[in-house]
Amino acid sequence: MAKCSNSLIGILNFVTLVLSILIILAGIWPTVINHGHRNTDECHQWLQKPLIVFGGFLLIVSLAGIVGACCGVTWLFFVYLLIMFLLILLLLGFTIFAFVVMNKGAGEALSGRGYKEYRLGDYSHWLQKRVDRNNTWNKISSCLKSSRLCSRFQHKFANDDADKFHTQNLSPLQSGCCKPSNDCGFTYQSPINWTKTGNATHTNNPDCNAWNNDKNILCFNCQSCKAGLLHNIKSSWKKVAVANVIILLFLIIVYSVGCCAFKNNRDDNSYKRYY
Repeated sequence: MAKCSNSLIGILNFVTLVLSILIILAGIWPTVINHGHRNTDECHQWLQKPLIVFGGFLLIVSLAGIVGACCGVTWLFFVYLLIMFLLILLLLGFTIFAFVVMNKGAGEALSGRGYKEYRLGDYSHWLQKRVDRNNTWNKISSCLKSSRLCSRFQHKFANDDADKFHTQNLSPLQSGCCKPSNDCGFTYQSPINWTKTGNATHTNNPDCNAWNNDKNILCFNCQSCKAGLLHNIKSSWKKVAVANVIILLFLIIVYSVGCCAFKNNRDDNSYKRYY
């Protein structure tokens, strides 16, 4: 029975070892494909660092489990189970946190518009505080500019008149960073060129004053741009949270088998010492 449990825990930990490598690769891949573009890398740091840390931690735990099970090192097996238990608790806490934090916030549908608009106040306070930090947002906005987000936006819709442009299905970042808010009542000239009118003075939306037709400014300092980024992060984190649930269930199975293998190893060692 002990050999069976040890073999099974060894196989399961080999699977988690492969899984940890895939998680680490998922974390470093954006850096690899964008090598040499420092600002672009900064756009992905919201998810890169947690993925790499978690993947590295899972890699070490998996190696400890394989060695402890296959070589019968009881003390290492005990440490492995203890760390695995803590890992399950941390992953459970992070998953619950992700679902709670990402539960708030959605784009606002507008009458007669194909796109939605995004407001910073609709998202969780925790996320708002992260993007409202000047140092953080300066790096992110610099990254967005260097990625030519609005240049590609301008090129794609350059031939649209006002009526056609308003029916376009824009991404959250395009809607929030590359055009002014619908509240402002500006007159459309081109996707990134709008004429300010007196209607803007009648709105409480601070983004109306933040908008500038300069292609290096546009609405990158707007609350809507931050909201667009948060909406993208929310979508990504939700996918990660769903993946975490699957990983969590798998780790619980591995932990349960590990506890069984540890008990069998301890009983076998006690039997050998007795005789």
